[in-house]
Amino acid sequence: MTQHVRNLQPVPLAVISFGLAVGLTWALAVFLLGIAAGLFDWGVTVVAVLSSLYIGYEPSFVGSVAGTVWAFADGFIGGVIVAWLYNRLLLRRARAAPPAEPEETPAAESG
Repeated sequence: MTQHVRNLQPVPLAVISFGLAVGLTWALAVFLLGIAAGLFDWGVTVVAVLSSLYIGYEPSFVGSVAGTVWAFADGFIGGVIVAWLYNRLLLRRARAAPPAEPEETPAAESG
């Protein structure tokens, strides 16, 4: 079984899908942080720091929605850049590596 794990090849990332995943995750985190800061005064300092980056972000529902939009755009662009860079480095590595030899498939044991 370990032999199969060692022979796994890295797979390129779907750039847009990765960007959407990062954007949605970051947007949800920023939204929940804004709501928590507004309702429970939890993370108010973090919201204040992020409000210097995201116009309109503040500890309220409307401010959280504004921050969510900015966070999605920020996370999407960042995720696309990371996935694109990963794929480029993966391609570079594949070009530099010698071609892999085909692996023999062990015969199934009859029992």
